[in-house]
Amino acid sequence: MNVTLDNPVTAPQPLSPYYSQVARVEHADGSALLFVSGQIAEGATLAEQSRGVFETLTALLAAHGATLADVISIRTYLTDISRLEEYGSVRREFLTGTPPTSMTFEVPRLFRPEARIEIEVVAAVPAAG
Repeated sequence: MNVTLDNPVTAPQPLSPYYSQVARVEHADGSALLFVSGQIAEGATLAEQSRGVFETLTALLAAHGATLADVISIRTYLTDISRLEEYGSVRREFLTGTPPTSMTFEVPRLFRPEARIEIEVVAAVPAAG
């Protein structure tokens, strides 16, 4: 097993130098698990921030040969759970296949005061054909 920590140059860079955005765990057969750190995005509304987060997740996964279709688990942190449907409608735009395992939490605040949402994912990347 080989573990690589990464901040891909092809994706938006982390807001702090104190964490890696992706941990890639490669298995002997060439498959891998990608653990993607929680992401936030700019925007005036929850929907705008949600879209921005999914766009960032798309870029981070692509840098490791994966797509949102490879996501097997998603954790979402909302500062207002009553806005769940607003988030859910954006999520359905991006996660169109079989839904991954999921947990959604309401939190009093995130590390940036303007952030309304933070999302982390795990993706399974099959071995190259």
